[in-house]
Amino acid sequence: MYRRMVQIRHFEDHAAEAYAQAKVGGFLHLYIGEEAVAVGALAAAHPNDHVLGHYRDHGYALARGCDPKRCMAELFGRETGLCHGRGGSMHLAEASRNFWGGYAIVGSHIPIGAGMAYAMQYLQREQVVLDFFGDGATGNGIFHEGLNMAALWDLPVVFICENNLYGMGATLAEESPVKDMIIKAEGYTMPSLQCDGMDVLSVYEAVQKATEHCRSGKGPFFVEALTYRFRGHSMADPELYRDKEEVRRWRALDPIPRFGQFCVDRRICSEQELAQVAEDVEQEMLEAVRFAGSSPWPDPSTIDKWIYAKPIATDGDAVVEQPASAEVGAVHGAEAAR
Repeated sequence: MYRRMVQIRHFEDHAAEAYAQAKVGGFLHLYIGEEAVAVGALAAAHPNDHVLGHYRDHGYALARGCDPKRCMAELFGRETGLCHGRGGSMHLAEASRNFWGGYAIVGSHIPIGAGMAYAMQYLQREQVVLDFFGDGATGNGIFHEGLNMAALWDLPVVFICENNLYGMGATLAEESPVKDMIIKAEGYTMPSLQCDGMDVLSVYEAVQKATEHCRSGKGPFFVEALTYRFRGHSMADPELYRDKEEVRRWRALDPIPRFGQFCVDRRICSEQELAQVAEDVEQEMLEAVRFAGSSPWPDPSTIDKWIYAKPIATDGDAVVEQPASAEVGAVHGAEAAR
């Protein structure tokens, strides 16, 4: 868990540097300061559980085990990226790991998570869905729709709210009439826990309890992780809405040195071993940047590839893949070219 958090931090630092050098296009939302949430939560999940995140999604991808080189290449918009350069920073995804990506429309993936949990319930599988979002998403109507249906149908989904006190530049007091997000879950008779999002073990224990609850068929669970982002909402954010003293107080709770000291105090590892982890990870990230920068750009002729799934037809219990219509493909290809 310590290595994963360091990996995310170094990845983010290099991503920020690449963005400043105009190697990364679009927006870039950094996860620096919140690493304990993704790492602790996914350490408590099973490898085949399903994961959905929001647009601050690099941390989930790395915590899920995605290749840092392919993640960085995706930020660079290269063919070797997780999504062949089509998704960029806000839409990392890897189906083979049941990581279904970041979603840029705030709260849009909350009912998607509920729907995926319904599929697991319908298919009688023990898989659980972990659905991450920020406190700013809880003011959206779609948040309440997702929680309502999950509670009504006892769906196996863990809603994980990363309460970092800000929705873009709006303070929590400006965006919500209640301070604690778990109160909103209680409105749907949903069991909930509040944990220290700056402590990886606190998150791990909360999500472990939540997933066990869901796997036992008792319905959804809500976890609120109290955390803080050390950088602005995005790289374009001048951070004029919070004072330096507030940031300084939260930086003192940095989850990485905090957990590192925990490990040293309990003789799990030495300070030298922690330093070696940081050195090894830094080399890994330098290689990721080199790989991304030297990777090819996507072929423009493939601009209409992977946009639509092929239709399928069922024949009894078998699923028969149908060839995509050449005419439809040609039309969409012409539209894309225009």
